[in-house]
Amino acid sequence: MAIYTSISTLQQTLSQKRASGAQIGFVPTMGALHEGHGSLVTQALAQNDVVVVSIFVNPTQFNNAQDLKKYPRPFEQDVAFLNAIDPEIVIFAPEAADLYGGAVQAKSYRFGAIESAMEGKHRPGHFDGVGTVLNLLFRAVTPTRAYFGEKDFQQLQIVRKLVALEQLPVEIIGCPIHRAENGLAMSSRNRRLTPQQLEAAPFIYKILKKTQDEFDSKSIPALVREAEAAFAANPMLDLEYFEIAATDNLQTAYRKHPSNTYRAFVAAFAGEVRLIDNMGLN
Repeated sequence: MAIYTSISTLQQTLSQKRASGAQIGFVPTMGALHEGHGSLVTQALAQNDVVVVSIFVNPTQFNNAQDLKKYPRPFEQDVAFLNAIDPEIVIFAPEAADLYGGAVQAKSYRFGAIESAMEGKHRPGHFDGVGTVLNLLFRAVTPTRAYFGEKDFQQLQIVRKLVALEQLPVEIIGCPIHRAENGLAMSSRNRRLTPQQLEAAPFIYKILKKTQDEFDSKSIPALVREAEAAFAANPMLDLEYFEIAATDNLQTAYRKHPSNTYRAFVAAFAGEVRLIDNMGLN
């Protein structure tokens, strides 16, 4: 399995493959890989000749220094995980100084209204960091297609906006949320949960599914109130937000319009571990 830490060496290899007509799929990750990542990689393998997976914990998208410090980095396990899927996968694991080309700092973007809602509201500067690192990674890899899970649905919409702003020739593919049998969305952060927290966390999915099931019969304010009350009664989870938003612009919705589609979004803490999830409602 080829592992590259240098942008120039990676580009030399990929340019040769591209010259022979190869299409390149790209799955950007921060490591601590799980079956959710595996589903993205599998789809990329099915649609491209070469697949690159980046493993890079990006410092500029963390607004909490302790969160960055505690983020899991099991690199050898990640390599073994990818090797078991396909030993021909190319791994790109750059150093921050090389990827950023000097000062490791985020560029300021204007993503519009989608950046000010939910995650943007609660994690100031987060999407500037995400946009900056993905712009750098896209330019290093120059993929045909890039794959992102819908668990970070707001981020997926930000990435699409980024590609338009930077005029990058890459197709962005959104992939369904990969869940455990109990409904818990796969996340690298799940590794930090205690056994008790891991048992409690599927409550997030339960509330999302209840909201989906009742969406046609109840108003949006009523659904939000019920979800908030359910979380308030759960001592294992501390709700940060529960919102229902229009899918296209991610602005908080208060009433339904027949022509719109909606999603429910949630962020909650299990101890110190912040978990997010979302679900389409109609």
